Amino acid sequence: MSTREPEDRAASARLRVAIVQMKPAKGRYAENLASAAEAFAQLADAPTDLVVFPEAAFTGYFLEGAVYDLALSAPRFAADLAATWRAARGEAPIDLVAGFYENDGGKYYNSALYLHVDGRGGERIVHVHRKLFLPTYGVFDEERFLSRGRKIGTFETRFGRMAILICEDAWHAIAPTIAAVKGARVLLVPSASPGRGIEGDGELASVTRWREMLVSAAIEHGVFVVYAGLTGFEGGKGMSGSSCIVSPRGELLESLDELSVAILRAPLDGAEIDLARATLPLLGNLSAVLPDLWYDEALPMPRSRTADAAGR
Repeated sequence: MSTREPEDRAASARLRVAIVQMKPAKGRYAENLASAAEAFAQLADAPTDLVVFPEAAFTGYFLEGAVYDLALSAPRFAADLAATWRAARGEAPIDLVAGFYENDGGKYYNSALYLHVDGRGGERIVHVHRKLFLPTYGVFDEERFLSRGRKIGTFETRFGRMAILICEDAWHAIAPTIAAVKGARVLLVPSASPGRGIEGDGELASVTRWREMLVSAAIEHGVFVVYAGLTGFEGGKGMSGSSCIVSPRGELLESLDELSVAILRAPLDGAEIDLARATLPLLGNLSAVLPDLWYDEALPMPRSRTADAAGR
């Protein structure tokens, strides 16, 4: 696994991020943990605060009914991930984000967790996001086997408030908006997106579309977007990789291509978020107008919300 690190970014950034773009061995959980350990060992040459893995990075994405055999509880997956980190890096503290199939007492989800591993032999699950939008069309079949999440939560980290959106969650513009209105300054997007179509310059059309959406979300809300894409082939379907980091001004800071099995690293400076929001205050304007939009009686809302609006 190769590594790429930018040369021109400020070394004093508050958050040093690494994205591990993986090609998992389908259904071989222990083997994929071993691959993660190799990636962790490669990160020893430079300080790292946060490591982000793609959607379903430790099992492969296209599992169908096998998801019931490979899904884990969040505490079990967190313990395995923390143990893998410690085996490779000892007691160095780290924050980890990884997609996995979750078994929560017999309900199954496409999930991603944010895990803090401290330097004293402990770990803490900071947040678990369950994918809301389960594609069940074309080559996708998620809702046949999985339950969907019910909310977009934001959570505090050592580096500020963040949110996780899994793959298609980020295709719905309202999802990044909700995360930002709830205070997220960094959007983490683990993804397993098959490549589709070809643009005029030879780039996959799906990669072009992803980049456009991520850039738009970053600009509108003044957030960093960290996109971790799965790569490799499963059942003849090629994942589109293309992991990247987008600045709050919509600049593509760093990226990988579709097929690389690699680690992408970049430092993020929270001051860039403040400056972007000050010079283009779209998020502040939205927060001011949102109550009026929310209580528009023409919008479809749960009955309780409608009743609240009528009483105002």
